Amino acid sequence: MTSLTSTDTQARTLAATLAGALTGRLLLPGDDGFDAASTPWNLAVRQPVAAVVEVAEADDVVATVRHARSAGLTVAAQSTGHGASGDVAGTVLLRTGRLDDVQVDHLRRTARVGAGAPWGAVQAAAAPHGLTTLLGSAPGVGAVGYTLGGGLGWFSRAHGLAADHVRSFDVVDAGGERRTVSATADPDLFWALRGGGGDLAVVTSMEIDLEPVPAFSGGRVAWPAARAGEVLDVYRRVTATAPPALSLWLSRVEAPGAPAVVVLHAAYLGEAGAARDLLAPFAAVPDVLGPGLDVAIGPVALADVGDVTADPADPAAGKGRTELLRGIDGEAVERLFTSSVAPLLMLQLRHLGGALAEPGDDAGALGAIAEPYLLYAFGLAFEPGLATAVGRRLEALPAELAGVGTLRKPATFLAPGESAAAAYDGETLARLRDLKRARDPRGTIRGAYPLLG
Repeated sequence: MTSLTSTDTQARTLAATLAGALTGRLLLPGDDGFDAASTPWNLAVRQPVAAVVEVAEADDVVATVRHARSAGLTVAAQSTGHGASGDVAGTVLLRTGRLDDVQVDHLRRTARVGAGAPWGAVQAAAAPHGLTTLLGSAPGVGAVGYTLGGGLGWFSRAHGLAADHVRSFDVVDAGGERRTVSATADPDLFWALRGGGGDLAVVTSMEIDLEPVPAFSGGRVAWPAARAGEVLDVYRRVTATAPPALSLWLSRVEAPGAPAVVVLHAAYLGEAGAARDLLAPFAAVPDVLGPGLDVAIGPVALADVGDVTADPADPAAGKGRTELLRGIDGEAVERLFTSSVAPLLMLQLRHLGGALAEPGDDAGALGAIAEPYLLYAFGLAFEPGLATAVGRRLEALPAELAGVGTLRKPATFLAPGESAAAAYDGETLARLRDLKRARDPRGTIRGAYPLLG
């Protein structure tokens, strides 16, 4: 006979208490739909949660947080699970995907975004008005979760982090109270939520500023991996003088069963002709695979920003690691990009700088990102042997970047097994932890990367 653990008993007590109090659905292990509801987008991450509440409205969050607090349980909010850490053992998982309402006020250049709305839906609503969000590369990523971690994407060199464009958050705090948090209504919590992660309150919606975009251009160009050194050399030179309107990401990709390639991804807030002029030095690298710059770099509809990288839309099992870099000169990055990345699928350099390095005085918890480049490494992990090999390769990455990597990373890019401490300087981390202790002394709310973990 299998005995129930204390958490199991608490979860079942919670279920009985919440019966009739939810518009949404509560699922326990063994219930039909529980496995699907508790599985994040990243299938390599396991989530051993005690229960799942599929939220239908903000009052479902209120009821769950209040009852969980009384029962001594912890709640963790999640929309898509792209950023899932797996650090949710015994929690009540709040799936917020149904809170997906998006309302754009094009006259005020703002959008109100529900906690379950993916960036693609927000961008689709803003684009017809010539406005853009500060989205990342993947349209399926949840807008709120991305923003709570800072939100570093295509337009961040020109406009900064997504978190610094939030006007207000609607939240349920650790006491189960609904509140609106802004620069004038609880400025400390407002600061913390803008880049400090989801460990301090459950966000049910946010109001964000949108940016006008008269023209947008972009595309991608590929070469065989044998040309990686030449492409990297041009990438160094072009990014050294690139205007903030131009964002360039360079990837070395080794897909199973396909030749290794190096791919340039470009996004430019302006006309295609100007983008091609800025990228002209790349035309000197021979052996382009497919269309050259004149064809590959062209006008892109704002609703189709995701096409620039064409990130996978379907759930997959993978492992990743991110490191911020002081620069990309020298042997370390050269060696990485001119050697096989196996068993990884991809190494990707992202040019930062611009507004990221000089945020305004009202910036959120993530603050400035002084490092000019970011390196993102990713590998598939759909079977145990491959997952182990990829994990070992990722663990070795900091040593390979010795002297170049800073061992810091934006909160949005934290990966399972890492700590929130890697995203903040000591003073910021101490301030966030003090807020956590003051606002949630029972530890009722748990972010993907807990501040006190």
